Amino acid sequence: MRQKTTGEQNCAGRDDASADTLLVLVEKVRGAMRIAATCPQAASLGLSAGMALADARAQVPLLSVTDHDPAADLAWLERLADHCDRFTPLVAIDAPDALALDITGCAHLFGGEAPLLADVARFLARWSDDVRLACGDTPEAAQALARFAPAGTTFESEDATLRRLPVAALRIEEETQTALIRTGLKTIGDLAMRPSAPLAARFGADLVDSLDRLLGSADSRITPRRAAPALRFERRFAEPIAHTEAAMAAIGELAEEAAIELEQRGMGGRRFIARFFRSDGRTYDLATESSLPMRDPDVLMRLLNERLAALADPVDPGFGFDMIRLAVPRIEPLTPAQLQLEGGTIAQEAMAELVDRLSTRLGRGAIRRFQPHDSHVPEQAALTLPAVDLPAPAAWDAPQQGEPPTRPIHLFDPPQPIEVIAEVPDGPPHRFRWRRSQHHVVRFEGPERIAAQWWKHAPGKSPGLTRDYYRVEDARGRRFWIFRHGLYETEKPDPRWYVHGLFA
Repeated sequence: MRQKTTGEQNCAGRDDASADTLLVLVEKVRGAMRIAATCPQAASLGLSAGMALADARAQVPLLSVTDHDPAADLAWLERLADHCDRFTPLVAIDAPDALALDITGCAHLFGGEAPLLADVARFLARWSDDVRLACGDTPEAAQALARFAPAGTTFESEDATLRRLPVAALRIEEETQTALIRTGLKTIGDLAMRPSAPLAARFGADLVDSLDRLLGSADSRITPRRAAPALRFERRFAEPIAHTEAAMAAIGELAEEAAIELEQRGMGGRRFIARFFRSDGRTYDLATESSLPMRDPDVLMRLLNERLAALADPVDPGFGFDMIRLAVPRIEPLTPAQLQLEGGTIAQEAMAELVDRLSTRLGRGAIRRFQPHDSHVPEQAALTLPAVDLPAPAAWDAPQQGEPPTRPIHLFDPPQPIEVIAEVPDGPPHRFRWRRSQHHVVRFEGPERIAAQWWKHAPGKSPGLTRDYYRVEDARGRRFWIFRHGLYETEKPDPRWYVHGLFA
């Protein structure tokens, strides 16, 4: 059974209706300022979302107004979600004002559901005076109970409580809610007693789907912000540790535990994330990657220390860290290496270690490797990818023994235009001018015709021009790779010539 915990945050206030407590958020809608959200005190006086600000001021003159900032609200909600990661790795945002936590298999770590809810309530109380929590068999049930169940309700039966909630708990369109109420269907129980087919025919299939998810008749799951890591190791402290060095020492202990677990599985980690949970709720992440699977704690700690030293915003312990976690999101098989007499395996591991250290220090995109790509277009036949995120190595096309290379080592991006004297319509070049210098062709080989990628273009549109490539050598022994862009008359009346690369 999956159980969800939801928290909802609203503005806090006093019992007296003063300007300090009556707060509304406004936004411009079609040229007019309208209320986007209200605090509970303002809502109790009849102010609601969608009301014009002028009407609200006429009704309540003493009103504090602040611009609505959805991006800032979402950022704040994401920060709360990061804090709630200490309770479960499966946390989802239910915008604009709620979180959903999948606590399946986590409640026993806190002594049960009730102690876990109490811990969450104490934790969220630091940021809001109006937090509502509830557990449910489905995310929709938990959200409905948190939003619509009266405060202090004792859930003698989750199903019975859900059936007493208003139809607004389904979070359907307002027009559908009004139509249901007019027909006498005011609660979830009223809908649950009706056959599904007539409800779907009259009010739409979405209503029936929402009802099934709420009552658990249909499978429903949250989509967590971050996928659960393959391995996770934690340290919780009764007294927060206030020094970064002590926190890194704890990470070192977790790295040793991770190494033992990885060795038992015959796996190695490709990505490691150390997360520091500060006692005031702020979190810090240290992430590192490796180009090859690894499980050596010393190597991992060296990479994490490199990342820590490269941070522009250093990790500030503040009042101390009360929990530290090491996650291994990505693991791959790591088989024992057979050492060769010439030391080939050792050299490969040393190169991988160097790449990991440089990528950690300079950034994952700073160190790159060439990877062959299956494409007949020359500039797309090789890609540069981050060295630490390289897929399984692919074999490069080996040149035929005794034959000259068909592709130059260096390609110009973009190809550089040249002036060419050649036979018409598709003869080889005899002389060309490049960078204010004349080059007389004494040897040539070609053409090698490369067509455009017609399958990647929409029907009815031209896929591009054909290229005729020549390998040429001038009188001074310099070799070039040049091409004619387009076919005479059939594709272009006067095609241009370009130099695309230089041979060694």
